Amino acid sequence: MVVDLLANPRGESILSFDDYQNLPLVELTERIRAAREILGRRLLILGHHYQKDDVITFADLRGDSLRLSQQAAAAKGVEYLIFCGVHFMAETADILTDDSVSVILPDMAAGCSMADMADIDQVEACWEELSEVVDVSEYTPITYINSTAALKAFCGEHEGTVCTSGNADRVLSWAFKKRPRVLFFPDQHLGRNTAKRMGIPLDEMTVWDPRRPLGGNDIETIKRARVLLWRGHCSVHQMFTTAHVDYFRKRDPEIKILVHPECPMEVVDQADIIGSTESIINTVEKAPVGSKWAIGTELHLVNRLKSENPNKEIHFLSSMVCMCATMYRIDLPHLCWAIENLVQGHVVNEIKVPPQVREWALVALDRMLNLSAVRD
Repeated sequence: MVVDLLANPRGESILSFDDYQNLPLVELTERIRAAREILGRRLLILGHHYQKDDVITFADLRGDSLRLSQQAAAAKGVEYLIFCGVHFMAETADILTDDSVSVILPDMAAGCSMADMADIDQVEACWEELSEVVDVSEYTPITYINSTAALKAFCGEHEGTVCTSGNADRVLSWAFKKRPRVLFFPDQHLGRNTAKRMGIPLDEMTVWDPRRPLGGNDIETIKRARVLLWRGHCSVHQMFTTAHVDYFRKRDPEIKILVHPECPMEVVDQADIIGSTESIINTVEKAPVGSKWAIGTELHLVNRLKSENPNKEIHFLSSMVCMCATMYRIDLPHLCWAIENLVQGHVVNEIKVPPQVREWALVALDRMLNLSAVRD
């Protein structure tokens, strides 16, 4: 049946997407494998670490969003790139890859709640408000990679850049050598945790709430602040609390607490190790046999680390289910639908960043990549 579908001479889709949702797991798996074999090296599938196991199985490459986009940009002979992640990740891939590559997001509803907490209109309004009370030439705008292409373009156009959870300290150091102040969006926790570790006092940071005049601050607070933190957060990492840390500390004094820097400051302050997604993976993989870990990051990743490191004791830090709900939208029915459409000559759910936005966003990304390539 798979062969008949893929060889349809009229190039028409026999199944609607709703039909794919009703297919059994075994058939979906078989159809995806068959379609991939037909497309060969023309197709590259990227899988973010937070993806479900049945999806990540089909990934040619797995990693965090920026690393995957960089690897995709370096791949040769690729015509189609399916990004099993969320919208901003597919945008970054489109920015970094050649125009001849079609970047596809299997489900357009796979967004990012953090990225949605700051849009270009809000950031431009913030910049305009700031210009009325301070000299905005003193600010370097920095956007976390978890943001829209439009925000990356804003930073590119205003002498700013992008950061990841792994290089935020290096990027902030670079910014402070240029100018005395930073506007950091959209994740307040990553900005606060990074700046605090660099020795910046909390009273020299303040949160900007885009829904309130002057971000909810008075003029003196704005003038005193070296770091303006956008009122945004990750819905997954926001869920971890000091009570979760206390529970594991009391349960087993030997356990190590390992958390992502998107967690609230109180949790990060109590952790033994703070690290990006890649850092968390590397830390666990290199840890001694028999070591014990309570990890504060996305549930699918923690469970995968547990299954891939059976000689270590690994726990999910929270007692609640903390998974990336939007990432969860990418599933086998969406993946199968997207791939079989490619076989039939249809590119569905293509992510295309407008040329001017792409140009300035690439400037911001290149600044970060050049900075990351520098070693002191």
